[in-house]
Amino acid sequence: MLEMLTVDRIIKNALEEDLGWGDVTTDSTIPKESAIKGNFIAKEQGIVCGIGVCKRVFEILDNSVVFEIQISDGVMAQKGDIIAKISGPSRSILKGERVSLNLLQRMSGIATAAYKYAEAVQGTSARVVDTRKTMPGLRILDKYSVLTGGCHNHRFNLSDLVLIKDNHIKAAGGITPAVKGAKEKLSHALKIEVEVESLEQLKEALEAGADIVMLDNMSLEMMREAVQLAKGKAILEASGNVALEGLRSVKAIAETGVDIISVGALTHSVSAMDISLRFE
Repeated sequence: MLEMLTVDRIIKNALEEDLGWGDVTTDSTIPKESAIKGNFIAKEQGIVCGIGVCKRVFEILDNSVVFEIQISDGVMAQKGDIIAKISGPSRSILKGERVSLNLLQRMSGIATAAYKYAEAVQGTSARVVDTRKTMPGLRILDKYSVLTGGCHNHRFNLSDLVLIKDNHIKAAGGITPAVKGAKEKLSHALKIEVEVESLEQLKEALEAGADIVMLDNMSLEMMREAVQLAKGKAILEASGNVALEGLRSVKAIAETGVDIISVGALTHSVSAMDISLRFE
C-alpha cells in the first residue's frame, strides 16, 4: 500500500512545479463556470498502475471534480479501453491533466515492464527485484509499480540492508574486513550482502559470513558454478545488464539456479505507457 502523506507531498510538489504562478492559457481562455467530461484512454496494451494517484491529483486541486475509476491497478488494459472517467470544472481538470498523466503513464509503464519480467521467469524459483535506480523523489511510486506488475522490491534505501559493493570493498581494504566491520558495528537484525565479480571473491564472501552475495555481470556458466559453491550457505543475486531477451535474458539467468535477479531497467529506463485524456 502507498503511504498517502508521501504521495500527497509528491503531487503537491509536481503541481507547484507545473502551475508556477498560474495557468495563463486556461485562465485566460476558459470561462470560470465552464464544465467538461472526459476519459482517460489506453492507447496501447499495458498494466494499469497509479490510477488512485491520478485521482488524488484532482482531489487536491478541486474536490468538486468527479473521478470514476474503470480499470484498477494491476489489471491489463487493452488499446482503446477507458481507464477512468472524469467530469467537473474545466479549469481544474486542465490544470491537473499533465501531472496526472505523467504519474499514471510512468507508473503503468513500470508495472507493464515488471509484468513482462515476472512472466519470463515463471516456472523457475528465481525472483525478479528492482534496484535503487529510481526517479529521484518518486521512489515510493516506482517501487509500488514494480510490485503491481508482479515483481519484487530490493532495499528501499541505504538503511534497509548492508550492501558492500566494489567501491566499499576497495575503501575497506577487502571483503573480509568489510564484512567483519559490519558484523561488529551493526545490529544482528541487518542482513549483509556482498557484491562479487569472481568465484574467488564469492568464496571469500561466503567464508566471511555474507547472508547474500550479488554476482555482478557473471557469465551463465560462472553463475551455475556459483550456485553449486553457495548451496545452502547464502542467497545468490544475479545483477548486471539483465534483459528480457538475448544472451543475458532474465529467463536464462533464472535457469542457472540463482535466487534473485535484480533489474535496474525496471525503473531507470522505463517506457511510459501511452495514455491520453480526451474530452467528450
